[in-house]
Amino acid sequence: MDRALTAEELGKLINALLQRDSIVEIGVVLICLVAAWAMVRLLRGAQAQPGSILFGDAVYDGVLFPVLALLLALGARWGLQDMLPLAVFRLVVPLLTSLLVIRLTVRVLHRVFPTSSLMRVVERSVSWVAWIAMALWITGVLPLLMAELDAIQWKIGSTRISVRNLLEGAVTSIVVLVLALWVSAALEARLLTGATDNLSVRKMAANAMRALLLFIGLMFALSAAGIDLTALGVLGGALGVGIGFGLQKLASNYVSGFVILAERSVRIGDMVKVDNFEGRITDISTRYTLIRALNGRESIVPNEMLITQRVENSSLADTKVALSTVVQVAYGTDLDALFPRLLAAVAAVPRVVADPAPAVQLTAFGADGLELTIPFWIADPDKGQGNVRSDVNLAVLRVLNDHGVEIPFPQRMLHSI
Repeated sequence: MDRALTAEELGKLINALLQRDSIVEIGVVLICLVAAWAMVRLLRGAQAQPGSILFGDAVYDGVLFPVLALLLALGARWGLQDMLPLAVFRLVVPLLTSLLVIRLTVRVLHRVFPTSSLMRVVERSVSWVAWIAMALWITGVLPLLMAELDAIQWKIGSTRISVRNLLEGAVTSIVVLVLALWVSAALEARLLTGATDNLSVRKMAANAMRALLLFIGLMFALSAAGIDLTALGVLGGALGVGIGFGLQKLASNYVSGFVILAERSVRIGDMVKVDNFEGRITDISTRYTLIRALNGRESIVPNEMLITQRVENSSLADTKVALSTVVQVAYGTDLDALFPRLLAAVAAVPRVVADPAPAVQLTAFGADGLELTIPFWIADPDKGQGNVRSDVNLAVLRVLNDHGVEIPFPQRMLHSI
């Protein structure tokens, strides 16, 4: 990038922008932008996923467009530097660099934290910082400002730290962490694409990979900020004491999350019942498991509960679930003729499976009639149980009505003395 412009050079830049040679530069810049747009369009194709970090929702709002435009602009500037007094490129290169930083940060954070309400605030903050830095660089104020900040120093132990070191470390930390999040998001998407029965294992690998990349990025960021990494030994000891006393529950949940994903005792998609809450597991993170009930309610269950408490899993070995319904018929009913008709009606209900087959059992001699229990099995408990039980009851009722079978009501006989 060009050296910072002084106030005198800023005047020369304005004068150069008003010359006819600037028209040639503007034309070259437009060619670079159109070429970058066309290249992204060809690479993107028709199969690009919406919200892609590289391609964005459109051709121009991803990371790849400013990257290609910046590379083409740098190449064009190099080719024209001996032919023309460059002026437009001194503005275009910082502009494209700021655009690249904004697109990269916003796209990565939106991919990693898609539902966070803070993303709009982060997007605006990054945009303001990038554009202000670009304006300070063009006007020649940024190098002067950085020199003044470098003069503000203080000593911590044997290390001298300036405000400039802190700012440069903060910027480097943000860049490194954003790149780490980008790589982890890309790897997670690749691991989870097409996952079926091994979704939990892939989720565990994605979580572990993200934690490792963030740790490595944090180490680079701390090193860039001028922090001596040997001091982390003391910090690690203090952290261990903190985990032993105040953070043991949090650490337990994280360890339990990796144990659950490794053992596959519960998996994403399983129907479970934990602490009297029943539903389908929709996500397993390193700290908690998300269970969604059939009525739409969601429960955030700490992973430690899935290790230390009893968990009823309806689909660990087999997704089939046994249900039953009870009906009474009057004494004197021909059960030998009624049973086959009831079996045929229940078996015809769409969600009732044929193996194991439904049955009809005489389970009790009630005070008012014969009690019949009809057990049946379903293979999709995640679609609800009350609705299929209602369909079975309606099928049974139609059979009883069609064949004139009486459903008795309570009867009492009074004897006068």
